[in-house]
Order: sequence, then structure tokens, then C-alpha cells
Amino acid sequence: MIEKLLIANRGEIACRIIRTARAMGIASVAVYSDADAKALHVRQADEAVHIGPSPAAESYLVGDKIIAAAKQTGADAIHPGYGFLSENAGFAQAVIDAGLIWVGPKPASIEAMGLKDAAKERMIAAGVPVTPGYLGEDQSVERLTQEAQAIGYPVLIKAVAGGGGKGMRKVDDAGQFEEMLASCRREAIASFGNDQVLLEKWITSPRHIEVQVFGDSHGNVVHLFERDCSLQRRHQKVIEEAPAPGMDEATREAICAAAVRAAKAVDYEGAGTIEFIADASEGLRADRIFFMEMNTRLQVEHPVTEEITGVDLVEWQLRVASGEPLPLRQEELSIDGHAIEARLYAEDPASGFLPSTGPLDHLVFAEADRVETGVEEGGTVSPFYDPMIAKIITHAEARNGAIDALRAAMLETEVWPVRTNAGFLARALDSEAFRSAAIDTGFIAEAGDDLIPPAAPEDAIWEVAARIASDELNDPLSGFRLNATPVSQITLFSRDESRRIDLDVARQNIASVGTDVVDFYTANTDEAAVVTGYADGEEVIVFAAGTAHRFILSSRGTGHHSAHDGDIIAPMPGKVIAVDVAQGDAVIAGQRLLVLEAMKMEHALTAPFDGTVTELSVSAGSQVQVEAVLAVVEAAAEG
Repeated sequence: MIEKLLIANRGEIACRIIRTARAMGIASVAVYSDADAKALHVRQADEAVHIGPSPAAESYLVGDKIIAAAKQTGADAIHPGYGFLSENAGFAQAVIDAGLIWVGPKPASIEAMGLKDAAKERMIAAGVPVTPGYLGEDQSVERLTQEAQAIGYPVLIKAVAGGGGKGMRKVDDAGQFEEMLASCRREAIASFGNDQVLLEKWITSPRHIEVQVFGDSHGNVVHLFERDCSLQRRHQKVIEEAPAPGMDEATREAICAAAVRAAKAVDYEGAGTIEFIADASEGLRADRIFFMEMNTRLQVEHPVTEEITGVDLVEWQLRVASGEPLPLRQEELSIDGHAIEARLYAEDPASGFLPSTGPLDHLVFAEADRVETGVEEGGTVSPFYDPMIAKIITHAEARNGAIDALRAAMLETEVWPVRTNAGFLARALDSEAFRSAAIDTGFIAEAGDDLIPPAAPEDAIWEVAARIASDELNDPLSGFRLNATPVSQITLFSRDESRRIDLDVARQNIASVGTDVVDFYTANTDEAAVVTGYADGEEVIVFAAGTAHRFILSSRGTGHHSAHDGDIIAPMPGKVIAVDVAQGDAVIAGQRLLVLEAMKMEHALTAPFDGTVTELSVSAGSQVQVEAVLAVVEAAAEG
């Protein structure tokens, strides 16, 4: 058995692997970049080694540094997690050549499934059903155009070395083909260094069904049933579940048997996933499910399989890598209940899902069967890596029970000042289409703004904020109104709106049921809801239905405009690249004040009205977080 394990990864998957290693009595070694020096996985491991600067290309993707760290600490095995170097056959071979145990499939198996065209040819030979298409070596525009016509539109162009939704283009008719082909090739060469493509028939009602497989060095291969990963946004999985809803036993047996044949065709060892695309226009049918690709590693969504089978897949990985046979035979594996996982991301749905990085001043996960995370309150969501905060997993006897539990967990999630997709996930889970399993991979795109929670707070949320602010003001310990008459009205500012709230009305509508972090019951809504929040000086944060709302208690300024209408606030994290004014300057409505660069785009921030720049807190080159106050414009006196 492995004695000391180095995890060549970070975040929640590193923490997940450390947990199982500790339970097995295996010592763990973490690696970390500059950005992760205080990360949770670093502190949970028995040892930790610094491997370089924050960019992954200079740390987590440098195989030589990781192998050197293993040698330095006396580790005898390396687990790659997922992402980074997990499917890099060259790195796997380098680990083996260094005399270390590689916790993963053979390098040859990784290579065999690394290119989509070669993998599909191998699957055809193994009797695994594949999507109709073209896999030929002739990559001329003329031949590809001819093959697309023969397949019939719509067709899908896919980079043979692609992954993660990159290097893919849907083409609806012949007139678009050459332009889409050129675009796909440009992206493929930039992302993968390989511009070769294959063509597939576009499936009109696609569901993403994948099967967890596991092999050992003794020739045994089993499946651990299927997962449904159809709920995707821009080809990235959002919600995953197991088993797949609507899967009958005959279809399950057919698809799982095909997955086992696929694994055996590449002499597979360790954890792997065979991904299929299903034409669900007439439900799930064995003759309409086609091989798509194989992921030669552990999957992000592996916890749902663990929940329904009772198996620790990481433990299986470590045992198989140590030379042991699979712990269970196929007939000893069965499905127990239903499990669903949601990926909680640091992103702002109201702003086009822009990443939202920065400090986690407040972080509360609601009760769930399982929370997999690599961060904690007081930590940071780094701009250098994937913005996933956590995976929230629920398990119940029936699917609806798991949905209800996960939706409740999303509604009660509290994160600030980082924005999250919790409210978006709750709406997706509660949609009629999801509950009835009448979805395909295009569901989120088709649903559009219906799944995005409103950015502006509802009336009841304003009243909750007023109650919280009132409690803060009337608390003798707060210092704000010592020995003064309790306030009866409060003026609050949120986004571009200010309101004066009558506290007597707010008290009638909002019943306080908590103390520490204020916990309110909103009684004036059609559906009762619990809303939580807290005050921090002039700032009040309210959490409702998975969305955070920020209010500022007005304490300065008079006149037609409220005190904070003139706050110039960063709409997202970024870098100030130009400042066009100085403190004390007179400005007119619409005048550009500064320029913020974020996500490779420039955003001009302008004066909301005629006035004077009374505060300027940034200069060119400043890095700022979302909702930071960059400048303040005080309205010109009227009259």
C-alpha cells in the first residue's frame, strides 16, 4: 500500500483526496503556488511544498517541480486529481520513470483516448456505438464540406484534441460551414496546438449521459452505473445527478456494458468515465446513445456516484494503484436512491456570469449531505484558477427528495462579497423542466433570463435591511446613537436606488427570529421565506434565495440625489487603466471619470450627474474588487 501520497492539485479535489488518504493511514503532501500559500488544502495536508508563482503554467502545470517535490518529501505516489496534469500521458510516464506510483491509468491508455478521432475508431472496433460522422485524415475544406453534406445538417465540428467545450461549432446549413470551420480551427490551434477536426451529426435533443468505470491491473473492469450531466452552460456542467432520470434497466444494461467494452479496449486501470450523447427526442433508448469521449481520470461529479453506490472512489484509486484488485465485483454493486450535485461558482449571473474573485469575508454553506470545498470563511477566491467555491451534494430515496434538499441548500447559501450562482442554481432545480427531467444540454440557453435572479432587491428585502440597520443603530454598544431616541425611519441605498423605510411598517411585515446573524421570516409574501443578514458599520448585507444584496446606510449628503447615488462602484474585479479626473474637479453628467479593464474588456465609468469629485480612491494601475467604491461625485447644488 502507498505510504505517502503527493497530490498534484489544489482546491476541493486536493482536500477530498487528503481526507481519504488520512482515513487509510496514508500521509499526504500538498503542493501550492504563491496564491495558495494559505489555502485550505495546504493546511490540511501533513506536509506542503511551494512549487512556484501563481499562474498555473508556472506551478501546477510544471511536472518537473511536482516530481521534485515528491522526491524531496519522500512521497512514493502522485495523485493528479482532475484538470491540470491529470490527463497528460507525458507527465504520467515521467512519474513512473522517476520510480513513483502513478495514481491513474497507464500512459498508453491516456494517449489512446486523448484524440477524439483515434478514440472513436478504437470504439468502433470494440463494438461501442458512436455518433454518425467523419473521422478521416483528409482535412481539406473541400472534403470536409462534402462529408458535412453527406451527414446532413445540422452538423457539429469538433477539434480532435478538444475538451471543455473548446474547438466546437454547430453548423446549421452549408452557407455557414467554411466560416465555422475556420473559426473552430483557430480556436483549436490556440487551445490545443492541433487544428484537426472531426464531424458529427448534430443530435437535436441531446442528453449527456456518462458511465463511471473502474479497472485494475488484474484484468477486472466494472461499471458503477451512469450519471446525467445534461444541465450545462456553454458546454460546462452545472448540475449532475445519478442515476439518470428516465433510464430503464434494459437501456442501463446496454450503455453500461458498452462502457465496460470501451475501458477494456484500452486496457484501462483506475477510475475513468465513458461519456455518451443520447438522442432523447423519444426518451432514453439503447439504440440512440452514442460514444462521445473518455475522461481518463476522476470526474468533478464523482460524489453522486459515491452517494448511490456507497463506494469511496478515491480509496479504490489508491488501492488499485498499489496493485490490489477491485474491492467489489460487478454483481456486488447496486444503486441506492438518488443523488444530485450542484457546482457553486464565484460568478455573477446578473452580470453575464462574470467571474467574481476576491476575499470570502462571509461564507456559510447550508446543511447538505455533502459539501466538497477548498475554501473557507476568511479565505480568497483567486483569479488564477477555476472559480468553483464548492460542490453541494444531496442524496435521498427518490429524485424529488434530492432536488428539494439541494434547492433548499442553494437558497440558504451565504457568500459575500464574492457573488455566486446559488440563486441561479435554485431556480434551475425548481424549474418544471428539470423536475420532470424534460431537459437536454440546451435547456439553460433556452431558458435564458428566466433562471437569473433579479439583481434589484424586492420590497421585503429592503425592509429586512432596514430592520438590521435599525438594530445596529439602536444598539447602545454600536456607538452610533448612544442615549438617543430610537430611529423611526432609515434611508438606504442599493445599486442605483435609495429608499426611506418606515420602521414601524417594516416591523409589522418582518418578524425577527434570530440574534447573531439576523434571521428574519418574511410574512408579507405569498410564500414564506427565511432571509438572513448582518450589519457591518454603514453596510448591510442581506441574503435571500441564494442571492446577496448590499445596502448602505445613508449618512452624508443632502438634496435631490441620495447620499450614495454618486458612488462610482466597480462592477467587477479588474484593473484601473486610466483616471481622467482629480479630486476636487467639477464634472458633468456622462463625463468619463476612469476606465476599468476586466475580462480583457475596457469599461468606462462616468459621472451620474453634474457635480464635484469629492473622493478618488484609485489611480492608474490599481487592482480593485467588485463593488469597491472607486470615486464619489457630490451633486451640484440646485438652484
